[in-house]
Amino acid sequence: MLDRLETLVTRSSQLTVDTVPLPLPRERECLFGPAPEVADIRRESPVVKVACPTGLEAWLVTRYADVREVLGDPERFSLRAGQAGHVLLNQPPDAPIEEGDFNRMDGTDHLRFRRVVAPAITTVKRMELFRPLVQRLVDELLDALAAETGPVDLHGEFANPLTSSVVAELLDVPYEDRALFHDAAKAMFDAQVEYDELEAVKVPLFDYVHELVVARMREPGEDVISVMAAKAQAADRPFTELELTKIAAGLLAAGYDTTASLITYSMLALLDNPDQFALLRDDPAAASNAAEELIRLLSVGSGLMRVATVDTEIAGTPVAAGEFVVVSVQSANHDPARFPEPEQLEITRPRGAHLGFGHGPHQCPGQQIARLELATVLATLPRRIPSLRLAVPFDEIEFKKETVAFGPARLPVTWDEVLPAE
Repeated sequence: MLDRLETLVTRSSQLTVDTVPLPLPRERECLFGPAPEVADIRRESPVVKVACPTGLEAWLVTRYADVREVLGDPERFSLRAGQAGHVLLNQPPDAPIEEGDFNRMDGTDHLRFRRVVAPAITTVKRMELFRPLVQRLVDELLDALAAETGPVDLHGEFANPLTSSVVAELLDVPYEDRALFHDAAKAMFDAQVEYDELEAVKVPLFDYVHELVVARMREPGEDVISVMAAKAQAADRPFTELELTKIAAGLLAAGYDTTASLITYSMLALLDNPDQFALLRDDPAAASNAAEELIRLLSVGSGLMRVATVDTEIAGTPVAAGEFVVVSVQSANHDPARFPEPEQLEITRPRGAHLGFGHGPHQCPGQQIARLELATVLATLPRRIPSLRLAVPFDEIEFKKETVAFGPARLPVTWDEVLPAE
């Protein structure tokens, strides 16, 4: 199938219908939802041809049911083109799949990698092992904030240090070495970084992680890399050092900025809805449900990419083999046909099957860790800093630009008192 796709991807530029620009989140116009025009597209023409910022042309899918259908059908819609990088970033969708590029693989090739990652970061047993670690890191960072007089950038002094510390601890990486994966993550999600520049940034990260992989294969511990290495060596088709290095490097970089942005954006949403903040302050047990609602509400991004493997259709719209498809997860999670009053933040909303981490065989492998981090923050921060508030007017909040990880670039906050940990 992959050989066929390589000969078909060029067909996507042969337009037969008019295109519209790919709608990207515009926080000033719609703070916690998709661009205003998305609602009209979803209602009147749920599958339209769009031009991505990189010049790529694709079919945009906006309704919940259709997005779920595309993501859940890898036989018709391949990940060969990558998840999202070439939608907004300068990453060629037709580049050859190299050894270890599991984020562009389908079928049994992709499943082979998932079977190594899952025991290390997704099982209930592993999450319970990680839970006290995440709680300790959250409390330590809040203790440090107690010594501040404010205002403080909650993104730079809490969310980013938290997620980098969690990733460093889980992979047993010295915290002082975090600059390596910070720089790589920043480049991976920066739309202004050219493909060649990105490849150059990856080299020192891969070299560093490769040394870790070799060391853990020789002397395993309880960290994520060790668990993956043990599983990989016991597989029917043992993994190479390069394959393991790419898995670990991907977890290091991806777990840094995306989860930090989710935490920061979630706190902004709660501060903009003080009644919901108060519910969490008074009932920390609501944090798990609140995390799911915030992931639904804030599942921003340029969209997830697929490429059609056969002539098919989506919601009655013909899609030719080789054409690209962008599924708007944000639009799907704001589809009123699935979520009543979707623009409202309701942390007690009954849990629904949101698509914030994708759907089907390629959904985010690190979603359980992201959930754990966000839920721990939601259960702890409102209780320990009940007087948390913005330190600047709302319209002065600066949002990230030219990036895949949307959200506030900084979140200046202040408070009256930080209560001690229980």
